[in-house]
Formats: sequence, C-alpha cells, structure tokens
Amino acid sequence: MTLYNVIDLFAGVGGLSYGFSKLPEYNIIAANEIEKDISIAYSLNHPDVKMLNCDIASLTEEVLSDTLKGQPVDIIVGGPPCQSYSTVGKRQMDDRANLFMQYKRVLQILKPKAFVFENVVGILSMDKGRLFIRIQKEFEEIGYSLKYKVLDAVNYGVPQHRERVILVGFKGNNNFEYPMPTHGEGLLPYITLKDAFADLPSLKSGEKAMDYTEKPDNDFLDFVRKNDVKLTEHIAPKNGEHLIRLMQALGDGQSKDDLPEELKPKSGYSNTYAKLWWNRPSTTVTRNFACPSSSRCIHPRDSRAMSIREGARLQSFPDDYKFYGSDGMKRLEIGNAVPPLLSMAIAKQMLEAMQQLE
Repeated sequence: MTLYNVIDLFAGVGGLSYGFSKLPEYNIIAANEIEKDISIAYSLNHPDVKMLNCDIASLTEEVLSDTLKGQPVDIIVGGPPCQSYSTVGKRQMDDRANLFMQYKRVLQILKPKAFVFENVVGILSMDKGRLFIRIQKEFEEIGYSLKYKVLDAVNYGVPQHRERVILVGFKGNNNFEYPMPTHGEGLLPYITLKDAFADLPSLKSGEKAMDYTEKPDNDFLDFVRKNDVKLTEHIAPKNGEHLIRLMQALGDGQSKDDLPEELKPKSGYSNTYAKLWWNRPSTTVTRNFACPSSSRCIHPRDSRAMSIREGARLQSFPDDYKFYGSDGMKRLEIGNAVPPLLSMAIAKQMLEAMQQLE
C-alpha cells in the first residue's frame, strides 16, 4: 500500500484533516494553525500530527525542513481564513485576502504532487471575480493543472446547506473527479435537524443535559455516536425574558418579520431572529450559531439558542470530537470548520486520483 504524506495549512480544528485521517493510505505529518486555542483543539483530535502553531509566514524552508526531517509531502490541503471573502458582512481586499500567496509559497517549497484549496463561495465574486482568476494563475504558474467546483455539504450527508469552493491542483495531468452527491433528489433524503438532534434532550434557555434520550435511529446518529461517548457540551445559552418571549412567538422557519409589533426588533436583516426548520437541513452554520440576533439559528422545537453540541452536530462532527477554550472559541472552531463528512468524500476522491498517478 502506497502511503501519501499530507500537510494541512490553516488547519483550524481539523475538519478537513478528519477525512484524510480516516483512510489508512494517508499520513498527516504536520498542520499549521495560528490561533493558540484552536491549535490545541486540533492536537487533541490529531495527537500524532506535528502542530506548527504560528503565522504561516513563519514557515520558512528551514522550519519546514526541520519539521519534515526528509519526508516528502504528497498533498497539501487547507484554505485561508474566509472572513475577507464571505458574502456576509464587509468584504475587504486586505492582507487576509492575499493569504493564498503564502499557500503558494509553501507549495513552491514542498512541491507536493497535489493540493486541495477550500474556501467560501464569496471568493468567486471577490474583486469582481478578479481575485479567483489571479489565484488560479498563481497556482498554474508553478506547474499545477486545476479543477474547481462548488460543493454543498448537504449533498454528502451533512445536516446543513454549506457551499464551498473546492479547488484541486495536480502536477501534470489532473484526473481528480469530484465526489458524487449521496443525498438529495433521487438519492438518500437530506439529513434534517430532526434527524440530527433526535437523541438530544429538549432544553430551555440556560438548561443543560448530560444524557442522551434515545439510541441512534439513523445513519447520521450512528456516525456521530459511533464511539459510544457521554453527552457533552449540550448547554443552552441563557437569554433574557424578552428574547425568550420573542423566540417562543416564532413558528417553524419564521423570522422577525413574522413577529407581533410589540416583540419585533427595530433592526436586523430579515433572516435575523429567525428559527430554523425542524424537518429541513440547517442554513449555513457560522461562529454565531448561539446568537439569535445573528443569521437564522434559533432552535425550531425548543425556541432557544443552540448548544455547542447542536452546532457541532450540524457540522457533522462526531460527539467525541474535542473543542478547546471558551464557549465563544469553541463556537468559532465549529463555525469555521470543513464538515467532516464532506472532508471524507473529498479525501476518498483524492485517493483515487493519486492512485491513478502511480
């Protein structure tokens, strides 16, 4: 069996690493993450991976050589922080928007056979489309043939609509084939909130629970609970009485525009103070999934802010996956991650393409 060495840049909590770590043909040898708490969370879940907790600009040829100790790198994966590219909030052509040049620099040093570059769909329209064209030219300039496609995590068994641009580069001929959807019209039904939360106790604002109410009764729950762990992180944030009344006044899928005048907030977009749908997948999870005044994220059955466990479920993190730091940091780790089920689909297709190179 050929073993492929992998490095994860801008690794976050390790969602993209997850898929590669689950196939024996891959060996993740190093990961880079600038945020200390997030790097600790990564290492809790990937203890055998050398963590480089530093600015990617610090990954000089000397540092990388000392880390790798002569091991070749076959694949680099990762995506620069997406805040500059997001269609939510301000979009700025700042230093973060140019972090792909650091990614390119590491590619030039390590010369892997292939790479996976992941980012939000907003990157396609950034700077009127010029940024993504430039990114492709920069990678082609150093010898990579490219393919890109927008994948929605919901089509791969994740209980959330989450579109991401997946740009794949190979030295020479690019045989990569994007994973075929497993869920959707004519396929397996989408995973809904009801499916994903079926075994989690109902909570009111400020309450917590430490025991599951049901045994797994669907494939998604079998996946997230496969290691038979104790329920953790299922704590509903505590909110004030007015906000609780507001959330309770909303019906399934309703938003602030559906509220009576006495409860209606005076500001906010139409999808703020909005409930999710119990029998549909979630909208895109962000770091603010416990903040009812943020984009649609109110629990549809319990009329409250979501727990960290529920946010992790919507990203398809197994229940034994560890997050680290304050609650706000844990939500950041979850909200910025690549869903593990999506990373598994990508890792399998990368393996097929790598094996065709042999």
